[in-house]
Amino acid sequence: MTKDNINSQRHSLAHIMASAIKIHWPNAKFGVGPVIDNGFYYDIDLGIDKLSTDDFATIEKEMKRIINSNEVFEHYDLEIDSAIEWARENNQPYKLELLNDLKRSGTTDANEINSTELGVESNAVSKVESVSFYRNGDFVDLCRGPHVESTGKVGSFKLIRISGAYWRGKDTNPQMQRVYGAAFNTKEQLNNHLQAIETAKKNDHRKLGMELDLFLISPLVGSGLPLFTPRGTVLRDELNKYSQEIRKEIGFQNVWTPHIAKQELYEVSGHWAKFGDEWLTVNSKETKDKLVLKPMNCPHHQQIYASRPRSYRDLPIKYMETTTDYRDEKAGELLGLSRVRSLTQDDSHTFCTPEQIEMCIESLVEKVKEFYNTLGMDLKARLSFRDDSDKYLGSKELWDKAQSILKNIIEKSGLDYYIGEGEAAFYGPKIDFMGLDAMGREWQLATPQLDFIQPERFGLTYTNEDGQEKTPVMIHFAIMGSIERFLSAYIENSKGRFPVWLAPEQIRVISVNQEDSTIEFANKFKEKALKYDLRIEIDNSNESVGKKIRSSEMMKVPYTIVIGEKEINSSEVIPRVRDDLKSGDEYSLSVDDFIQRVSKESTSRLHKKN
Repeated sequence: MTKDNINSQRHSLAHIMASAIKIHWPNAKFGVGPVIDNGFYYDIDLGIDKLSTDDFATIEKEMKRIINSNEVFEHYDLEIDSAIEWARENNQPYKLELLNDLKRSGTTDANEINSTELGVESNAVSKVESVSFYRNGDFVDLCRGPHVESTGKVGSFKLIRISGAYWRGKDTNPQMQRVYGAAFNTKEQLNNHLQAIETAKKNDHRKLGMELDLFLISPLVGSGLPLFTPRGTVLRDELNKYSQEIRKEIGFQNVWTPHIAKQELYEVSGHWAKFGDEWLTVNSKETKDKLVLKPMNCPHHQQIYASRPRSYRDLPIKYMETTTDYRDEKAGELLGLSRVRSLTQDDSHTFCTPEQIEMCIESLVEKVKEFYNTLGMDLKARLSFRDDSDKYLGSKELWDKAQSILKNIIEKSGLDYYIGEGEAAFYGPKIDFMGLDAMGREWQLATPQLDFIQPERFGLTYTNEDGQEKTPVMIHFAIMGSIERFLSAYIENSKGRFPVWLAPEQIRVISVNQEDSTIEFANKFKEKALKYDLRIEIDNSNESVGKKIRSSEMMKVPYTIVIGEKEINSSEVIPRVRDDLKSGDEYSLSVDDFIQRVSKESTSRLHKKN
């Protein structure tokens, strides 16, 4: 089945669900009901009534009746004013708003419409002459389509969840209920997907983050502002340490920049005009400066470059900084660590000559491969290129040249890749390395980006061999990107079973009893491990040994050591090894040999696949 066919099925199911809801909740008001990956949703307003998952059985039963009735999807057009009258008569205010927008401006894109001008006089000159409707049975809906021929041809479905959603994504608009359904051509495909959802729930990074004591979101601190515990901070620190190490190998140097800057900085860079509404601002009480909580780091790094004259002999110049940026993300889009308001980037910028571009980016791609191979994570490369719109800065010729360079590099790398038209930054194309979470969703992680525009806007120069001033090329680069977003994907990808070098707790020592000799042995064990910078905890609680072992397993500790009389007398231990790290039969080791073995595994950043 083609993608178009399955999308027609899914879109038809959205209408079938809406018609089923309308039968049981006649006052339901409908927003939009698009196709999404693996299914569909519809935004619905029931006023003071609210749907819950307890209502799914009723809705699904009605949907199946409609499907079994094999109602024809009848398409027809209405003149725009007649459509507006239909929306008024049927008490569908959200459809009315969309129709008014279409009449006035020819679009329903809220970003292109002045929100104070939603109303349209009946005698206004219309940008749209007619609109499309579909009918199945007694249910009529404003819709572009396409649909299948009849309700009996929609495949298999299951309603899966409900969430809140602001109308048109604005938190100043009414909040609706978004009802999601999964839909596939066959029952087998649907069941496989539902099973994958259940597996993903177990590995959701928010659930694992709480169970493994990694991070939390405090209502008093604010949504989208995660707090990392000591255990979670180990992950951040070790990952950043590795990221910095491998970037230093290719010449990057650390810099530091403040967390606020004048708005003017981002006006010059070109960011403010495009993204200013999404940022957090600060007002100075001492000056007239308009300040912004730092949303990105490239303009700052450019000021360091601009602080003194540069020669071609100096290039490439490479800066790196791990720093937190801030963006005022929409409340409805915040999701655990995947989308936050405070994001920490292992950010880097290279300033080079045009002739050095290929060499520089090739080295960055190799470092990305090294980092993710160490973690055992598979990546796909997306070549994020421009489309034919006018939202990009710079000449088309320059873009074509840059895109050709990136494609050549990624083809030579041997990595799987695909082209994402329209995914480029406004200032240049990029290679986005995409990782998968437990649901199979792609998240952008590492990325090298070419930028011919910002250096020119800031007047950056270097002197070439002939003494002429030239504009350098800037390459934006991050290995993890947002550390928070990276962790959301990595926690789910690894199921919380971190390799020894990353594990917040590498060894847990469990005492069989609370006798002085046992406690003394455990403490000396810990002292030796700490000399090797290992992360070790002692469980000397009054619980049973079995319960202590289970606790260590639940926290996914790589190595668990039980200390009793036998271990004290022999000074040898038999480590209990986490299942994914086992390499065969475990055997008795001296305490020193065991600690050295774990230390070697940690310092060499060994990875064993789950």
